[in-house]
Amino acid sequence: MATPLIDHAVPLIRAIVIHPDGRSESSRLAKERLEEAAGLARALDLDVRAEEIVRVRKPTPATLFGSGKVEELAALVRAADVDDDLSPVQQRNLEKAWDCKVIDRTGLILEIFGRRARTKEGRLQVELARLDYERSRLVRTWTHLERQRGGTGSTGGPGETQIELDRRLIADRIVKLKAELEEVRRTRGLHRKARARVPFPAVALVGYTNAGKSTLFNRLTGSDVVAKDLLFATLNTTQRTIRLPQGRPAIVADTVGFISDLPHELVESFRATLEEVGEADLILHVRDIASPDSEAQRRDVEAVLEQIETPEGKTRRVLEVWNKIDLLDAEAREAVLGQAERLRAQGKAVAVSAWTGEGIEALRETIAGLIDDDPETELVLDPTQGEALAWLYENGRVTGRETDDQGRTHVVVRLHPAALGRFERQFG
Repeated sequence: MATPLIDHAVPLIRAIVIHPDGRSESSRLAKERLEEAAGLARALDLDVRAEEIVRVRKPTPATLFGSGKVEELAALVRAADVDDDLSPVQQRNLEKAWDCKVIDRTGLILEIFGRRARTKEGRLQVELARLDYERSRLVRTWTHLERQRGGTGSTGGPGETQIELDRRLIADRIVKLKAELEEVRRTRGLHRKARARVPFPAVALVGYTNAGKSTLFNRLTGSDVVAKDLLFATLNTTQRTIRLPQGRPAIVADTVGFISDLPHELVESFRATLEEVGEADLILHVRDIASPDSEAQRRDVEAVLEQIETPEGKTRRVLEVWNKIDLLDAEAREAVLGQAERLRAQGKAVAVSAWTGEGIEALRETIAGLIDDDPETELVLDPTQGEALAWLYENGRVTGRETDDQGRTHVVVRLHPAALGRFERQFG
């Protein structure tokens, strides 16, 4: 959790970051979770003055920590002038004890999402997640809970308490937002159907936040999507068409990053966006292979993927992209490249550096091989059918081409059945 305190003499909000360490955690995992929480705080432009792991043997219902530790941390807060989720009561009590704002991990993530959302869809999703989160937390900030709104006078009833009114207003707003997002979902469905008629295979990039998805997206597509060494730099899904080896087109989507214990409010609210992942013909799971926490991050991403529905009859195919090999030392690099090469032959993993471009062509070839399951068709084109030949290169994958003595072009091409039907209607 972060405990920011405004200092009017300094423009930044100062904070300390505390990670409550349960008995089941290893010291290494606790340190990594603390660093991650500090990264979330810095992503909000907070001035992190102190970071501390606090052992919690038995959580205290009122404040999470024991009374002695609360006093000790209060001194730390005062000295700094300034992660498990807290219950509303714990959050309220700690704010009173420390006389500063207390934000738990979910609150930090929601705040980051609120700042980064740029599209209308993104803002709707973030607002829905925040309202769902705040609905159970009215107790922590409202001081007028005993106040009541009077009845009509004719019934003599006690009226509606302020908290009841607030909860009703929030519930009404949530219903409205869900209806708007359902419309977004319907529109996305229409877009997917339109793409299916083209049809181009869809590739979705997923991965732990800051794994390098946007840098890889830019490298594959030649785009300039914002790519920063920052948690949740990407929130809004971006799609581009790319050309794979031998001319096969595909649509690539860059998606929001995942994180350990991603708040359920966000998974539910970003359902419309995450459907792009469920509908994809191939999922590229981008991993920061240079991170000491890479395996744990892989498990966290897979846990979120399990929550995303796949259309009935569709087989989920996942290719791991081991990114940031440029950050490995020579010995680790050699081991990773050797293992990746063996797995690449099975269509399971490719090692790359999205930053330097190393391994990108191998990745393109692997992608093409995994999504290139359209039937092969042989066509014969007259010398005057140059437009038809260009169309085949644009919409399929030409795997063979010869010209006979009469000047006719014999083309072997992989085409989706729907695309072959369009070709025959247009050039038949």
